[in-house]
Amino acid sequence: MAAGHDEILARASLEGRILITLDKDFGELAVVREQAHAGIIQLVILSASQQATACVMALNRYGAELQAGAIVTVEPGRIRIRPATSHPESS
Repeated sequence: MAAGHDEILARASLEGRILITLDKDFGELAVVREQAHAGIIQLVILSASQQATACVMALNRYGAELQAGAIVTVEPGRIRIRPATSHPESS
């Protein structure tokens, strides 16, 4: 995984931006490493001509979930959503 992935996800989180990506590494950072994020849309096996429509659809349909920190994966004929997980804060 490129070192820049951490910085990209951290910056998007800091700015409250939903990250749209073709790269599954961001989902791994968010899920396995529990890195903070403000929502991720992963596009899988979509042609360039399908990507914009898929993004708009995901934002319209799952905007509230994404803003809460969900990960939405869009691939041909299938959409998966991983709801935000809450982690207890350290004391």
